[in-house]
Amino acid sequence: MKIDITHATKEIGGSILLDDVTLTLQSGRIYGLQGPNGSGKTMLLRLIAGLIRPSSGSVAIDGKKLGADMDFPPSVGLLIENPAFLPNNTGLKNLELLASLKGTTDSGQIRRTLSRTGLDPDDPRKVRKYSLGMKQRLGVAAAIMEQPDLILLDEPTNALDDKGIACICDILRQERERGALIVLACHDAEILYPLSDEVIKVCDGRVERGQMK
Repeated sequence: MKIDITHATKEIGGSILLDDVTLTLQSGRIYGLQGPNGSGKTMLLRLIAGLIRPSSGSVAIDGKKLGADMDFPPSVGLLIENPAFLPNNTGLKNLELLASLKGTTDSGQIRRTLSRTGLDPDDPRKVRKYSLGMKQRLGVAAAIMEQPDLILLDEPTNALDDKGIACICDILRQERERGALIVLACHDAEILYPLSDEVIKVCDGRVERGQMK
């Protein structure tokens, strides 16, 4: 997969949230977004996901433009802002309901994904009883369970202890080896830099290419 963002600007209510962004992103790499709160990281993730349209410029997936040739990337997993689940269902049931919308993932794959993220697929607790860290793990599981070509994550290590952070970082490296294109925003440079193949700095809606491996 190749993503070409060309002179993309997003303006809402007179405020410029993304300012003339041009980037090319390729499969098999992890791109880290670094910047302060309100810098435009989440907005950039939403742009790539097709959840917003640029006021000017374009986003193309393998040469096909979002909003013109397709509404959304054809194979994408998302964790943007706080994950939302049905509170009175188990984690397994929540993912089974999500998977049923597309019918591309079976129960065995869902159970394996939960185990990968450190959750017990047979845990009888409802999601309303989950800790913040467990909900975060479930959000990552939802994003990767269909083995998407594109994975977009907003602060995936929030509320996790050191063991949980190491688990998620290992998963992302494995997904990169599988060939996925991964873009993640993370406020912690000590996590972001070792994990990323390239760090993209975001400030006031503008981007600057940073460290590359």
